[in-house]
Amino acid sequence: MEKVYILGGYQTDFSQNWARNGLEIFDGFQHTVQTAFDEINLLPEEIEVAHIGNFAAELFCHQGHLGGFFAALHPTLSGIPASRHEAACASGSIATLAAAADIESGRYGLAAVIGVELMRNVSGQEAADNIGGPAMWSGHECTDVAFPWPYMFSELANEYDKRYGLKNEHLAAIAKVNFANAKRNPNAQTRKWVFTDESFSQDDDANPVIEGRIRKHDCGQLTDGAACIFLASVEKARIYAKRNGISLDDIPYIKGWGHRTAPISYEQKMDESRNAEFIFPHVHGTITDAFERASMNGIDDVDGIETHDCFTSTEYMAIDHFGITEPGESWKAIESGEIEMGGRIPINPSGGLIGLGHPVGATGVRMVLDSYKQVTENAGDYQIEGAKNVATLNIGGSATTTVSFIIGR
Repeated sequence: MEKVYILGGYQTDFSQNWARNGLEIFDGFQHTVQTAFDEINLLPEEIEVAHIGNFAAELFCHQGHLGGFFAALHPTLSGIPASRHEAACASGSIATLAAAADIESGRYGLAAVIGVELMRNVSGQEAADNIGGPAMWSGHECTDVAFPWPYMFSELANEYDKRYGLKNEHLAAIAKVNFANAKRNPNAQTRKWVFTDESFSQDDDANPVIEGRIRKHDCGQLTDGAACIFLASVEKARIYAKRNGISLDDIPYIKGWGHRTAPISYEQKMDESRNAEFIFPHVHGTITDAFERASMNGIDDVDGIETHDCFTSTEYMAIDHFGITEPGESWKAIESGEIEMGGRIPINPSGGLIGLGHPVGATGVRMVLDSYKQVTENAGDYQIEGAKNVATLNIGGSATTTVSFIIGR
């Protein structure tokens, strides 16, 4: 298949509260795309197709049909094909996959991909309701639970405990690392937050229980935000490189990808994996697919990971599913420090969903953008030294939709 190059992009400051600043979702959308054009020296008239990742604009903003937003940005963008994609927290990755497929098929040569979400314009309980039922089997799961997703990923932690044993301090250590990484990221929602040792303890005042084993600082952040990237064919990337005085070899591309979908209910996933090596075999398969398509042997061929840490238990799962440890032994990588900055395989140098923030439909796009920054040595204070290849893992729902990319040069 033809290489799909990543020309660059832009993400917003995830600490911003758009509604409080008098902004609507279109304002964030417009600012992100227009700034991305300026940041990487592209013209609107060069874009041939657009893909938008968004989960819940209808619920938070009473707004659907987001493809029309793209056509409204600039006169030359009116008339180009634009599609909106929804797969819960994996919406941005699905939009990226669709754009990459457009490039690979030869239909189009240059695609814009944007993920966007406005989520802080409602109360915490309303937000929990908006992202609860719609991303799981609505009416069948968590019908009597106040905060469905903390509950669901507490159940994942309990499953690890039942199969292998799990210490809460290992989950807390993941949170501590990701919040520390976010301090280095100028776009992180939590970069100015202040923590104490009690913040990562079982102290009910400093770190209260949300649901089950999930405490406040085990949780990713509801976020207003957007991220935009541009994908290009070899021909378009070569033109871009020549115009900007760079080598085509210096432009990162998507080396590999994986995409699998499991049953929507968590219980059915657990039934399917009861005698399996991994708690989520399809997640491990998604990652393996990405490595195989990239002609890589596995985890030792990448220099870092941007993974889905909607909760600390999700990242705990990702550690062994990536093959950093044997199944059930993620705690070893946590205790050894190999997932920290400067370690063997840093995870979430950006801060991840816990530290950086989680505008649901934008997260998959943001992960690809951060991977691009790492392999072009443009990640600033959260740069992984010598990064050549970075992997992503983006999941929607209770790992119903799973997407992984390998980005490198």
